[in-house]
Amino acid sequence: MPLQLSDTAVYWKNLAAIAGKALGQAARNNPARLFSNARQYPWLASFGAAPRLYHLLVGSRSGAYRQANARLLRAIFFHGTEAVHTLFDQPERLVLNEDLVPPEILFAMGLNSWFTEYLGFLLPMLQPELAEKYLDIADNAGVPPDICSLPRHIMGIAHAGNLPKPGAVITSNSPCDGGMASYTVIGRQLGVPVFYLDVPYNFYSERAADYFAGELESLIAWLEKHTPGRMDFDKLARICWLRNSMMETESALWDMLRARPAPLAAEAVYLTHLWSFIVRPGTQEALSLLEDITCLAKKNFDAQKGAVEKEQVRAFLWGVFPAFLTRMWVWAEKTYGLSFIMDSLSFSRLSPIDISSEKSMLRDLGRHIMAGPMARHSRGPMENYFDDLFFAVENFDIDMLMMSGHIGCKNAQALNGILREKCRERGLPLLVMEYDMSDPRIVNEKGVYAQVEHFMENVMRVKRLV
Repeated sequence: MPLQLSDTAVYWKNLAAIAGKALGQAARNNPARLFSNARQYPWLASFGAAPRLYHLLVGSRSGAYRQANARLLRAIFFHGTEAVHTLFDQPERLVLNEDLVPPEILFAMGLNSWFTEYLGFLLPMLQPELAEKYLDIADNAGVPPDICSLPRHIMGIAHAGNLPKPGAVITSNSPCDGGMASYTVIGRQLGVPVFYLDVPYNFYSERAADYFAGELESLIAWLEKHTPGRMDFDKLARICWLRNSMMETESALWDMLRARPAPLAAEAVYLTHLWSFIVRPGTQEALSLLEDITCLAKKNFDAQKGAVEKEQVRAFLWGVFPAFLTRMWVWAEKTYGLSFIMDSLSFSRLSPIDISSEKSMLRDLGRHIMAGPMARHSRGPMENYFDDLFFAVENFDIDMLMMSGHIGCKNAQALNGILREKCRERGLPLLVMEYDMSDPRIVNEKGVYAQVEHFMENVMRVKRLV
């Protein structure tokens, strides 16, 4: 089907805005400094592949779905150009924070956050060969090769001396042993102080909420000792209010995703959530993105139009997505009419943060941190894992479950037998996809696609569209 003129305009308008932002940011910096940074941090060159990613995720969609992906990538790349600048400007205010420690407290203290695992997700998408190089560096340094490739990737970057030196590092004991161990390496390689947040095992209990609020109080005192940041609770209240507004807006989006066909899917849903709630929570830019994405979903919803032109199957992904497979959902949409509705890293059932007092804010913000992506399903009793899973399957009218068989995720693999039994009892088709999150040498693109093709044609019995 030929593209509408409006689709072409959306594509070029947003791409021009991204290019203009990148060039403007480059012009603000001293050329000699840019060259020096590029030599010291080779991964900076990977951002040159951003137009290819943009073309893949935007150019392959149409209508409101195309607009949503263009709006999302514009937000990500706009922030990316600013974030790279903060890595080298005022390093004493830079704090590297684990992906499961959202940065609201840092924002309220006037500190700059750099999400440490950012590169672990982006490099396999933008420059897979460099990602493989860092994994090999980690292996050669003695990092066990069977742990999750995300923390192993970051340890490789640290061992290569390619992580910027911050004023401090914050991490936690979630979600897995590999993730925890990686920050010992990061702290040692960078030679900076590291704060370890302790998340209790049964984190949904009231006792755990009280304990972890104390952990956040200790973190604030520690940051005031090791950085120039100072806590502003009025600012934190504004940030938490914005986070609550983000949750409310996203809830409206999720309500519309229950419709058949789904008005939005894939990156416009899950990547919007991950960027908004992990990288930029409690900011106006994240709220504005969610509002725009929700409005675009409503445009399709009101017209009873699906994001995927010929939706045949609705899927839910449980676990981590293979970062190197940026074409996965585009391919699945075109080939089988498969709508990727939601994933476990995005889906949650958390209550808003009570901003009436400093104590209530820290207590409820602590609940959100303890129940972060992956952590809420890999800690505590088994019910944390299965109750959310089957609630989401029923709520979003899911046809099939795609289980991440990420080789490094021992937590999830240990439960696969029980998961198969529970899915069999419910008559829910289950595909356990074997791959490594960051390393395509374990199972390459063709290998993953072959697993999906076999399942779609022999279990789901859907017609191939192309």
